Amino acid sequence: MILRDMLEFAAARYPENLAVVDGERRYTYAEWDERVNTVANALRELGVRRGDRVVQVIKNREENCAIHMACQKLGATNTPINHRWASEEISHCVGDAAPQAVVLEEATTETVMPACEQVDCAPRLLFIGRDAPPDTYSFDEAVEAASKDRPDEKIEESEVALMLYTAGTTGRPKGVPRSQKAEYAATVGQVIHHQYALGERTLGCMPLYHTMGMHSLTSMISLNGLFVAMPEWDTERALEIIENERLTCLYLIPTLFYELVNSPSFGRFDTSSVRKLSYAGAPMLGSLVEACIKKFEPEVFVNHYGSTEVYIFSTYSELQKKPGCSGRAAFHTQVRVVRADPEPNVRPDEVVPDGETGEIVVRLSDDAYSGYHNRPDATARAIRDGWHFSGDTGFLDEDGDLWVTGRVDDMINTGGENVYPIEVEEVLSRHPDVGEVVVVGLPDERWGQAVTAFVVPKRSDLTAQEIDAYCRESTSLAPFKRPKKVVFVKEIPKSPVGKLLRRLLIAGEYEEIQPLTPGAGDSK
Repeated sequence: MILRDMLEFAAARYPENLAVVDGERRYTYAEWDERVNTVANALRELGVRRGDRVVQVIKNREENCAIHMACQKLGATNTPINHRWASEEISHCVGDAAPQAVVLEEATTETVMPACEQVDCAPRLLFIGRDAPPDTYSFDEAVEAASKDRPDEKIEESEVALMLYTAGTTGRPKGVPRSQKAEYAATVGQVIHHQYALGERTLGCMPLYHTMGMHSLTSMISLNGLFVAMPEWDTERALEIIENERLTCLYLIPTLFYELVNSPSFGRFDTSSVRKLSYAGAPMLGSLVEACIKKFEPEVFVNHYGSTEVYIFSTYSELQKKPGCSGRAAFHTQVRVVRADPEPNVRPDEVVPDGETGEIVVRLSDDAYSGYHNRPDATARAIRDGWHFSGDTGFLDEDGDLWVTGRVDDMINTGGENVYPIEVEEVLSRHPDVGEVVVVGLPDERWGQAVTAFVVPKRSDLTAQEIDAYCRESTSLAPFKRPKKVVFVKEIPKSPVGKLLRRLLIAGEYEEIQPLTPGAGDSK
């Protein structure tokens, strides 16, 4: 099975079902399959051939989806990158991908065009919108002039369907090529683990340059479901779409669930059609799990743990029992916890005992990559003996369920004791006056690293002393794990897909709303 077939089978199966909605534009599967054929032929007229790459630097919109599937008709590789990146980052990715074409829109023109001037590959620029700038081709004109005939290409499941670029939180973004086989397996995995059924309807707000957004789309295609494109996140608009389109499932990062359930407008909209919730990208603290259950009353609520490289590591669907738990390995892979070491000298058989924290590794499976693009050094660090070393830390509990505690390089060593940020964050998040919290280790002359809590307060006069008193009352937080410092900030820095950017807090890149205040947790 390849992605082209998945769309064409859906169009033959239920041609009348809605496939994609983008504002006022609404396409049935029959209409959209024909539209994708036309887009594919337009790309071919621009020189895109089997094996070529097409870079997209646009927001979530119907054209983004259509170009992705058009690439699958041609045997080309869709290569979407973050439309929020600066020119230098875009230039790096375009130069690395060496595409035949780059797709841009009005919102990204100022960054994409100068970025493409800096690369040697000289891609053709395809502009979506009115008044295409000089030296670009108009997408609408190219599509209007193209044939509606189905492209006839023989495509193998081993060919690369998609290349995503990692967020680059620890260095330059790396390209992750994913084969037709891997993308199909990831789609099937999402359908199984999220318990999707024929005709589901979802919100397409997770970026299509990210694995969550891409598999939200392909999982809907596989089931004749509906993908409602949402270019910019707006909480009230999301609630309006849920009501108007009778959405049945939401797959979001915890940050967006937080905004939904805490919106003053939530009760004004009918969200009863939503029966299935799933999240990924970051841990969801227990207080938010409880709020989602209360507001949505879902039949299915899944923690999906994975990565760009291997889409599904594990899932857990009984969050009421163990909020934040990542559960058991996905049906087509195997997960282990091995000795944690920042250096690549640990092998996948160096398993730690249950209850002990280590690095999470996952066996390469059908939905896995086979290495990074143009980065043999990074591939050698990440893939060892057929296992992907995730860089995440975690442990297996007494039931054999997996818990993710952070990153190998996020671990705090304070006075010779190891502290994992999430165990402190879990406690502080339950304080009634704490909106958001992130814990990091800051350099400290006495302790080596000081456990430091960055807090977005709900109450302007919240004090560090109150935070410390709350920690002292906790029965699950050892004294040496209590924050030694508390910083009250306006917001927590995050990547566009909700990953906490702890490195920015460590670097001092935040807006403090109260002076740095010492806590009282200064004794081990």
